[in-house]
Amino acid sequence: MSEYYNPKRTRNLFDPNSEKPFKLSRSKIDLFLECARCFYLDRRLGVARPPGFPFSLNSAVDSLLKKEFDIHRAGKTQHPLMKQYGIDAVPFNHESINEWRDTFKGVQYLHKSTNFIVTGAVDDVWVNPDKELSVVDYKATAKSGEVTLDAEWQGGYKRQVETYQWLFRKNGYLVSDTAYFVYANGITDKKAFDGKLEFNIKIIPYNGNDAWVESALKAARLCLDADKLPEESRECDYCRYRKSVEELHMH
Repeated sequence: MSEYYNPKRTRNLFDPNSEKPFKLSRSKIDLFLECARCFYLDRRLGVARPPGFPFSLNSAVDSLLKKEFDIHRAGKTQHPLMKQYGIDAVPFNHESINEWRDTFKGVQYLHKSTNFIVTGAVDDVWVNPDKELSVVDYKATAKSGEVTLDAEWQGGYKRQVETYQWLFRKNGYLVSDTAYFVYANGITDKKAFDGKLEFNIKIIPYNGNDAWVESALKAARLCLDADKLPEESRECDYCRYRKSVEELHMH
């Protein structure tokens, strides 16, 4: 069995009869919106989707960007990119920044009507002179042309920062609707590699709207409370795969 995958998890399962708050991460909320059946199999029955391979280069870019912005956080100064894009803000210097970034902790909020502890680990937070926080997410890719947020699959990116905005607001912070994506795009048209990969860095502002989060949480709770597996999703490749395998067995 792969060391990265446990097909029959017995821990961190939702129990509809338990009064203990249940942790629900930002990524699992997105899983529910993508496919209720996969969400139920994962959180209620312990059968998660097989994980993809980790993107080590993306993690390296993420780590280096954090180190770079942390220098300006400590100095309470603007990063040159912020100046370049006319963003009147500095990296937010808060004692909990490392906790907010921690995948196993993150920003947390107990949503009482569902009894979910909603969690999300941010990449960065900036603050403007009006003490408004802006959620920041780092992304890395390597594509020709300009990077944008226009692709349909990038809807998940937008929901990601909107969930973080919701979490910070629920924790009592004044949060700007404007989030920022710091996008690193690998340059692939160099004449030689020379042992280094260079990037063009672009900041893309995004005007978020977290109004959907409350209803999504309530719907996710109803899903997990049910004793019946949700219907397959036509848009879910995992559901289509499982169905194809079942059909083969039937023949």
